Amino acid sequence: MRINRLISIILLVFLSLGTVSMSSSATTVRAKLDSTIIMMGKLTDLKVEVIQEKNVKGRFPIFDRIGERGYVGVCGDSIELRAPSKIDTIDKNGRLNISYTIPIQGFDSGYYKLPELQFVTNRDTTFSNSVVLKVVPVLANANDPIDDYANVSDPENPSIFDIVPDWMINYWWIILIVLILLATIAYIYYRYKKDGTILKKKPIPTPYEVAYRSLIDLKSRKLWEQGEEKEYYTDLTDILRVYLYGRFGLNAMEMTSRQIMSRLRNVEEAKDQRKYLRKILDMADFVKFAKVRPLPEDNIESMDFALKFIEETKPVPVVEDESKAESDSKEGNSDNKSKVRKGGKE
Repeated sequence: MRINRLISIILLVFLSLGTVSMSSSATTVRAKLDSTIIMMGKLTDLKVEVIQEKNVKGRFPIFDRIGERGYVGVCGDSIELRAPSKIDTIDKNGRLNISYTIPIQGFDSGYYKLPELQFVTNRDTTFSNSVVLKVVPVLANANDPIDDYANVSDPENPSIFDIVPDWMINYWWIILIVLILLATIAYIYYRYKKDGTILKKKPIPTPYEVAYRSLIDLKSRKLWEQGEEKEYYTDLTDILRVYLYGRFGLNAMEMTSRQIMSRLRNVEEAKDQRKYLRKILDMADFVKFAKVRPLPEDNIESMDFALKFIEETKPVPVVEDESKAESDSKEGNSDNKSKVRKGGKE
């Protein structure tokens, strides 16, 4: 019995020594928050302590995801873990005591259980304890000053639309319609101020154009072919009387044929064309007052005379004779030169 008890005691001693040896060689990771309550947008530090053997290399895989951004999102991206800002290493009894200071920031209010941090060595994987963080919302009005907060970071892939307000992007079609309306109103106002009307004025036809169209229309009606010679000559002379008023200012509608011919003597542009008008008026007087029925040739000739009269008396655009202008210019230059010579100066 004594021998068995002695063997049991020896086994217990060896087991306890092995446990102590294993615990001394194992890696431990402990996490602790500087402050368990922070306001939205504020920063606090997560202190992580790693105790490991001296010749063992280890790392936190979560920090491999930081990359160029400088942070990694956890808890649905409501919490951001930044790269460790400070790392302290202490050699104690052949083991390393490494302290990591990790800034964290919260962007949404609520309670958050931070994930256990995984520490990987070439021997095993160790997880830290989990910590709880409370993020308190910021109670502020629109006009309250905001101090001691980090500035808004620039976008990862900036473009020209980043400087444009969101309401302009969302309602660009309304802005476009308003701009078109303003441009239309400005154009209408300019037209009205310049021309006195919004719509473009139609050009007023000249007396020649009115008379020519009226004669062509009268010719197409074929009145004398239907035995209506009186109406034919009445309309023909009325067209010419209207033309005389518009072209020369003669109130021919109130004049007799003799008065019209008398007044045309003083009109220089119609001296040579009076013969056409005389023949038309004489034939018209015979038809209307003497009830003479002219021959078809007479009716055709009267229409031809009317067309010739308006054609040969219509206004002709004045074009300056280029050769005359050049000669006048040369004469002027020669006069100037002669004046300079007479004065004794060049």
